[in-house]
Amino acid sequence: MSLWAKHRILEKNSILLLIGVLIVIAIGGLVEIVPLFYLKSTIERVSGVRPYTPLELAGRNIYIREGCYNCHSQMIRPLRDEVERYGHYSLAAESMYDRPFQWGSKRTGPDLARVGGKYSDEWHRDHFNSPKSVVPGSIMPAYPWLARTELPYAHIENDLKVQAHLGVPYTPEMIQNAKADLRAQATTDSPDADTLVKRYPKTQARDFDGNPQRITEADALIAYLQHLGTHVDFKLYDNKANIR
Repeated sequence: MSLWAKHRILEKNSILLLIGVLIVIAIGGLVEIVPLFYLKSTIERVSGVRPYTPLELAGRNIYIREGCYNCHSQMIRPLRDEVERYGHYSLAAESMYDRPFQWGSKRTGPDLARVGGKYSDEWHRDHFNSPKSVVPGSIMPAYPWLARTELPYAHIENDLKVQAHLGVPYTPEMIQNAKADLRAQATTDSPDADTLVKRYPKTQARDFDGNPQRITEADALIAYLQHLGTHVDFKLYDNKANIR
Protein backbone atom coordinates (compact mmCIF):
# COMPACT_ATOMS: atom_id res chain seq x y z
CA MET A 1 0.00 0.00 0.00
CA SER A 2 1.39 3.37 -0.99
CA LEU A 3 1.89 6.26 1.43
CA TRP A 4 -0.85 8.18 -0.35
CA ALA A 5 -3.28 5.32 0.15
CA LYS A 6 -2.47 5.18 3.85
CA HIS A 7 -3.01 8.92 4.12
CA ARG A 8 -6.40 8.61 2.43
CA ILE A 9 -7.47 6.16 5.15
CA LEU A 10 -6.84 8.84 7.79
CA GLU A 11 -8.64 11.49 5.75
CA LYS A 12 -11.72 9.32 5.27
CA ASN A 13 -11.92 8.03 8.85
CA SER A 14 -12.61 10.88 11.29
CA ILE A 15 -12.03 8.69 14.36
CA LEU A 16 -8.55 7.66 13.19
CA LEU A 17 -7.75 11.27 12.28
CA LEU A 18 -8.85 12.45 15.74
CA ILE A 19 -6.70 9.81 17.43
CA GLY A 20 -3.72 10.81 15.29
CA VAL A 21 -4.18 14.49 16.18
CA LEU A 22 -4.38 13.68 19.90
CA ILE A 23 -1.20 11.59 19.69
CA VAL A 24 0.71 14.42 17.97
CA ILE A 25 -0.54 16.99 20.52
CA ALA A 26 0.39 14.67 23.41
CA ILE A 27 3.91 14.17 22.09
CA GLY A 28 4.39 17.91 21.52
CA GLY A 29 3.07 18.72 24.99
CA LEU A 30 5.36 16.19 26.66
CA VAL A 31 8.39 17.55 24.81
CA GLU A 32 7.64 21.03 26.18
CA ILE A 33 6.48 20.11 29.70
CA VAL A 34 8.70 17.21 30.82
CA PRO A 35 11.98 19.24 30.84
CA LEU A 36 10.40 21.71 33.28
CA PHE A 37 10.17 18.99 35.93
CA TYR A 38 13.96 18.78 35.95
CA LEU A 39 14.43 22.51 36.55
CA LYS A 40 14.71 23.82 40.10
CA SER A 41 13.28 27.15 39.03
CA THR A 42 12.30 28.82 35.79
CA ILE A 43 13.25 32.20 37.28
CA GLU A 44 16.87 33.24 37.24
CA ARG A 45 17.84 34.60 40.65
CA VAL A 46 19.17 38.15 40.47
CA SER A 47 21.38 39.78 43.09
CA GLY A 48 19.65 42.53 45.05
CA VAL A 49 16.06 41.28 44.85
CA ARG A 50 14.61 40.86 48.34
CA PRO A 51 11.18 40.41 49.97
CA TYR A 52 9.14 43.51 50.78
CA THR A 53 9.63 45.16 54.13
CA PRO A 54 6.49 45.21 56.32
CA LEU A 55 5.88 48.88 55.41
CA GLU A 56 6.36 48.23 51.68
CA LEU A 57 4.08 45.18 51.89
CA ALA A 58 1.41 47.30 53.58
CA GLY A 59 1.83 49.88 50.81
CA ARG A 60 1.51 47.20 48.17
CA ASN A 61 -1.75 46.06 49.79
CA ILE A 62 -3.04 49.65 49.53
CA TYR A 63 -1.89 49.79 45.89
CA ILE A 64 -4.01 46.70 45.20
CA ARG A 65 -6.94 47.93 47.30
CA GLU A 66 -7.15 51.22 45.42
CA GLY A 67 -6.97 49.47 42.04
CA CYS A 68 -3.78 51.19 40.89
CA TYR A 69 -3.02 48.19 38.66
CA ASN A 70 -6.06 49.08 36.52
CA CYS A 71 -4.24 52.13 35.11
CA HIS A 72 -0.55 51.42 35.77
CA SER A 73 1.56 48.48 34.65
CA GLN A 74 4.76 47.25 36.26
CA MET A 75 6.31 45.49 33.31
CA ILE A 76 8.65 47.11 30.80
CA ARG A 77 8.96 45.07 27.62
CA PRO A 78 12.33 44.69 25.81
CA LEU A 79 11.31 47.10 23.04
CA ARG A 80 13.34 50.17 22.14
CA ASP A 81 10.59 52.73 22.76
CA GLU A 82 9.71 51.23 26.16
CA VAL A 83 13.31 50.99 27.32
CA GLU A 84 14.06 54.57 26.24
CA ARG A 85 10.96 55.88 28.04
CA TYR A 86 10.86 53.83 31.23
CA GLY A 87 14.31 52.28 31.72
CA HIS A 88 15.74 48.77 31.67
CA TYR A 89 13.26 46.08 30.66
CA SER A 90 11.70 44.11 33.51
CA LEU A 91 13.32 40.92 34.78
CA ALA A 92 11.24 37.94 35.89
CA ALA A 93 13.15 37.86 39.19
CA GLU A 94 11.85 41.31 40.09
CA SER A 95 8.36 39.83 40.51
CA MET A 96 9.40 36.59 42.21
CA TYR A 97 8.04 37.73 45.58
CA ASP A 98 4.82 39.25 44.21
CA ARG A 99 1.72 37.34 45.29
CA PRO A 100 -0.04 38.23 43.02
CA PHE A 101 2.19 40.01 40.50
CA GLN A 102 1.34 43.58 39.50
CA TRP A 103 2.30 43.51 35.83
CA GLY A 104 -1.03 45.03 34.81
CA SER A 105 -2.66 44.90 31.39
CA LYS A 106 -3.39 48.57 30.64
CA ARG A 107 -1.52 51.87 30.73
CA THR A 108 -3.82 54.79 31.27
CA GLY A 109 -0.92 56.16 33.32
CA PRO A 110 2.82 55.46 32.92
CA ASP A 111 4.53 52.21 33.83
CA LEU A 112 5.77 52.20 37.44
CA ALA A 113 8.41 49.46 37.31
CA ARG A 114 11.23 52.04 37.62
CA VAL A 115 9.43 54.83 39.49
CA GLY A 116 11.51 54.34 42.67
CA GLY A 117 13.69 57.40 43.28
CA LYS A 118 12.41 59.14 40.16
CA TYR A 119 10.37 61.64 42.18
CA SER A 120 10.67 63.01 45.70
CA ASP A 121 8.37 62.02 48.56
CA GLU A 122 6.88 65.52 48.43
CA TRP A 123 6.04 65.03 44.74
CA HIS A 124 4.19 61.82 45.57
CA ARG A 125 2.29 63.50 48.39
CA ASP A 126 1.19 66.31 46.07
CA HIS A 127 0.33 63.77 43.39
CA PHE A 128 -1.98 61.85 45.74
CA ASN A 129 -3.65 65.01 47.02
CA SER A 130 -4.07 66.69 43.63
CA PRO A 131 -2.61 64.90 40.59
CA LYS A 132 -3.07 67.89 38.28
CA SER A 133 -0.91 70.05 40.54
CA VAL A 134 2.18 68.13 39.38
CA VAL A 135 0.92 66.63 36.09
CA PRO A 136 -1.47 69.17 34.51
CA GLY A 137 -2.85 66.71 31.94
CA SER A 138 -3.45 63.91 34.46
CA ILE A 139 -6.83 62.20 34.62
CA MET A 140 -5.91 60.32 37.79
CA PRO A 141 -8.37 60.81 40.68
CA ALA A 142 -7.13 62.34 43.92
CA TYR A 143 -6.42 60.21 47.00
CA PRO A 144 -6.28 62.82 49.81
CA TRP A 145 -7.48 60.38 52.47
CA LEU A 146 -4.21 58.42 52.31
CA ALA A 147 -2.37 61.14 54.27
CA ARG A 148 -5.26 61.45 56.74
CA THR A 149 -5.73 57.76 57.45
CA GLU A 150 -3.55 56.08 60.04
CA LEU A 151 -2.03 52.84 58.80
CA PRO A 152 -3.63 49.83 60.53
CA TYR A 153 -0.67 47.56 61.09
CA ALA A 154 -1.63 45.71 64.28
CA HIS A 155 -1.69 42.43 62.38
CA ILE A 156 1.09 43.08 59.85
CA GLU A 157 2.92 39.94 61.00
CA ASN A 158 -0.03 37.91 59.72
CA ASP A 159 0.50 39.38 56.25
CA LEU A 160 4.12 38.21 56.38
CA LYS A 161 3.02 34.75 57.55
CA VAL A 162 0.66 34.42 54.59
CA GLN A 163 3.38 35.49 52.17
CA ALA A 164 5.81 33.03 53.80
CA HIS A 165 3.24 30.27 53.35
CA LEU A 166 3.11 31.17 49.65
CA GLY A 167 6.88 30.82 49.33
CA VAL A 168 8.31 34.25 50.15
CA PRO A 169 11.43 33.68 52.32
CA TYR A 170 10.35 35.59 55.42
CA THR A 171 12.18 34.20 58.44
CA PRO A 172 10.65 33.79 61.93
CA GLU A 173 12.81 36.75 62.99
CA MET A 174 11.35 38.95 60.23
CA ILE A 175 7.81 37.98 61.21
CA GLN A 176 8.44 38.51 64.92
CA ASN A 177 9.89 41.99 64.35
CA ALA A 178 7.39 43.07 61.68
CA LYS A 179 5.79 45.87 63.72
CA ALA A 180 9.12 47.24 64.93
CA ASP A 181 10.56 47.15 61.38
CA LEU A 182 7.49 48.95 60.02
CA ARG A 183 7.80 51.72 62.60
CA ALA A 184 11.55 52.00 62.02
CA GLN A 185 11.15 52.45 58.27
CA ALA A 186 8.47 55.13 58.62
CA THR A 187 10.54 57.17 61.10
CA THR A 188 13.41 59.53 60.34
CA ASP A 189 16.63 58.73 62.26
CA SER A 190 15.13 55.67 63.94
CA PRO A 191 17.57 53.88 66.31
CA ASP A 192 16.38 50.59 64.80
CA ALA A 193 17.19 51.60 61.22
CA ASP A 194 20.48 49.67 61.12
CA THR A 195 18.77 46.45 62.24
CA LEU A 196 16.07 47.01 59.63
CA VAL A 197 18.66 47.39 56.85
CA LYS A 198 20.41 44.20 57.94
CA ARG A 199 17.17 42.28 57.50
CA TYR A 200 16.14 44.13 54.34
CA PRO A 201 19.15 45.48 52.38
CA LYS A 202 18.75 48.78 50.49
CA THR A 203 15.78 49.78 52.62
CA GLN A 204 14.86 53.46 52.61
CA ALA A 205 13.86 54.60 56.10
CA ARG A 206 12.37 58.05 56.68
CA ASP A 207 9.14 59.94 57.25
CA PHE A 208 7.54 59.49 53.83
CA ASP A 209 4.29 61.39 54.38
CA GLY A 210 5.81 64.53 55.94
CA ASN A 211 3.98 63.98 59.24
CA PRO A 212 6.32 62.58 61.92
CA GLN A 213 3.49 62.41 64.47
CA ARG A 214 1.90 59.31 62.97
CA ILE A 215 2.26 56.56 60.39
CA THR A 216 -0.31 56.88 57.63
CA GLU A 217 -1.36 54.96 54.55
CA ALA A 218 0.56 57.57 52.53
CA ASP A 219 3.74 56.49 54.35
CA ALA A 220 3.19 52.90 53.26
CA LEU A 221 2.22 53.59 49.65
CA ILE A 222 5.07 56.04 49.05
CA ALA A 223 7.55 53.60 50.60
CA TYR A 224 6.28 50.92 48.23
CA LEU A 225 6.55 53.17 45.17
CA GLN A 226 9.99 54.47 46.13
CA HIS A 227 11.38 50.93 46.27
CA LEU A 228 10.16 49.86 42.80
CA GLY A 229 13.06 49.17 40.44
CA THR A 230 15.77 50.17 42.93
CA HIS A 231 17.15 46.81 44.04
CA VAL A 232 18.86 45.49 40.91
CA ASP A 233 22.12 46.94 39.58
CA PHE A 234 21.25 47.14 35.89
CA LYS A 235 24.82 48.08 34.98
CA LEU A 236 25.43 44.32 35.07
CA TYR A 237 23.12 43.87 32.10
CA ASP A 238 23.84 44.89 28.52
CA ASN A 239 20.79 47.02 27.86
CA LYS A 240 21.47 47.79 24.20
CA ALA A 241 22.18 44.20 23.24
CA ASN A 242 18.75 43.13 24.45
CA ILE A 243 16.63 45.84 22.83
CA ARG A 244 14.44 44.53 20.04
